[in-house]
Amino acid sequence: MTKQNTILQRLGLLAGFAVVACGPALPALAGTAFTPPKGCTGFLTVQMHGCIVSNHYKCDGDPKGDQWRVDFNQDGPFFVSRVDYETEWVETFDLAAGTHEKLVTPAPAPASFSDLLATGKDTYDFSTVTDEGKIEHVTGTDTLTGATRVVSGVTLEQTAFDTTAKAADGTLIWQSTGHEWINRDWRMFLAGAGTWDDGSGPTVFDNTPVALLQAGQKGFMSSSPEFDCDTVESQLVMPGRNGPVIR
Repeated sequence: MTKQNTILQRLGLLAGFAVVACGPALPALAGTAFTPPKGCTGFLTVQMHGCIVSNHYKCDGDPKGDQWRVDFNQDGPFFVSRVDYETEWVETFDLAAGTHEKLVTPAPAPASFSDLLATGKDTYDFSTVTDEGKIEHVTGTDTLTGATRVVSGVTLEQTAFDTTAKAADGTLIWQSTGHEWINRDWRMFLAGAGTWDDGSGPTVFDNTPVALLQAGQKGFMSSSPEFDCDTVESQLVMPGRNGPVIR
């Protein structure tokens, strides 16, 4: 079993994927619907620029307010994450690399969606650690810009973010700046556009939401991205505050 499939099995997701034993490293999902794990319910599908689609779901056994999402590109699922009520990065699974990261608690300054809504700005300072012990120290800010846009009848508010991740020894791992989008009712960050730099030069990305699909709508829980899949930019994953960061 590949690292990717081991992680999917661990998350209870493998049964919902059409895995080709001798095929590509990632499950083959083109044209299929995503099925959340047992005890979990999907509530939102986000089709984005950059040939990415995300499926969001909640699970009965999790703390109140926790949310999961699985990101898909043309090759299948490549990233799974869980955030809490305050949108803290509780844990992430990079399927391509076969790695798992968890939030180190307590954090010096935990991310706070409530502070962002109440004051228009949130400053965060926290660390994540992989199962192998690799530390990333993440600092940054999210600021409401006052701009809004409506996608699929849903109002989103724009944020400006500036985020830096460093290794335990202070070495820069990556830095990203740009704009993202939030929805107050869902207590959720959605990807946007900006730049990402690991020290080798900036990479421009745009994963702005194009369609927000809810239960009963065509395309809900789709695993097939629909936008920009025939462009060079479709090879980029989502950096930025919303993650996944290129690792």
